Amino acid sequence: MLDPRGPRFAAAITTVVLVLVLAFGSGWLVLAQAVVFGVTALWPRYGPYALIYRPLVAPRLSPPTELEPVAPVRFAQLVGFAFATVAAIGYLSGVTTLGIVAAAFALAAAFLNAAFGFCLGCEVYLALARLRAPRT
Repeated sequence: MLDPRGPRFAAAITTVVLVLVLAFGSGWLVLAQAVVFGVTALWPRYGPYALIYRPLVAPRLSPPTELEPVAPVRFAQLVGFAFATVAAIGYLSGVTTLGIVAAAFALAAAFLNAAFGFCLGCEVYLALARLRAPRT
């Protein structure tokens, strides 16, 4: 279980990074963001933005009133990893339109989480879990 404010903080940083990616067309920056997504998906406690949030931001906040499961957040990070990787491939291979579209989708999802606390990847995870659940 984790404090949902951590992933929301990470989404805010990700939003800024992806705005910069789109503004400057930087394949290397979106590749760095893909690495951040990948590390966070595999080892959530050691995600780069979590390493900023826990010691610098969390101590200044009141304790969380609710916690959320880690699995949907990990899935959302994997989806972000996929979109950022496709964006990096697009930008770095010269297929700029592919890079822009993939980065824009990732930005939309990150912004929804940062601004409204709506984790699109988490919702997809839960929808898939409902589809897999046995029907009674």
